[in-house]
Amino acid sequence: MLTDAELTVLGLVVERPRHGYELDEVVSERGMRDWTALGFSSIYYVLGKLRDRGLVAEVPGERAHAKAKKTYTATDAGRRACAAAAEAAIAELRPVHPPVLAGLANSPSIPPERLSAALARRAEAVQERLAEVRRAAEAEAPPFVRAIFDYSIKQLEAEAEWLEGLT
Repeated sequence: MLTDAELTVLGLVVERPRHGYELDEVVSERGMRDWTALGFSSIYYVLGKLRDRGLVAEVPGERAHAKAKKTYTATDAGRRACAAAAEAAIAELRPVHPPVLAGLANSPSIPPERLSAALARRAEAVQERLAEVRRAAEAEAPPFVRAIFDYSIKQLEAEAEWLEGLT
């Protein structure tokens, strides 16, 4: 079983061999930080775990010095694990635990004017995020990346519509 972070990193290495810095750039460009807990330093941690499990390997070759960037490629086992984990992630409906649900469950404890203000702030944040994702989606991208942006946009639009009914 792969975590979301492991699947994300492994999938990017399956696309083509990459080093940690490049992985971080792609994670940022594709907006992946919004749905995976993948910071710059955790990318190297995840690469190490994947390497230890035999799912990625360092590309052999000369490096200028010991600290030079290591490039990783997926192994055959890594490609199989990536495909299986990606298929399961798409097919299986898994519970999500957005904090807003815990807040709503406890909203009777919030004075009405503060609850209204909190919902208005959330609505504003959703609109800002929606604008950011739409801008990012304008970039040229392969179909599978477009699908990620489209999914995110539809979710944000649905939440914005829901919030309109509350504010």
